[in-house]
Amino acid sequence: MKTIVKALLAVLLPVVPALASGGKDGGEVSFLVVLFFAFGALILVFQMVPGLILFTTMIKELLTRAPKRHLGMAKGPEKP
Repeated sequence: MKTIVKALLAVLLPVVPALASGGKDGGEVSFLVVLFFAFGALILVFQMVPGLILFTTMIKELLTRAPKRHLGMAKGPEKP
């Protein structure tokens, strides 16, 4: 299995720069590339908003936490 992977990497690694270059001069970026990066940025922003809300809630609870009594275990087990 390792020899197959090494052989594939030896064949594919020299081809990657040729596939990455679009055959152009490289000076301009297509509109689809801009849309792709904008879509990725939107995904990051929409994932960060709930994460930041959870993070700030966690910090607020850690800093302003009052000791709470658990209802069932604070007094001990009840006797019938």
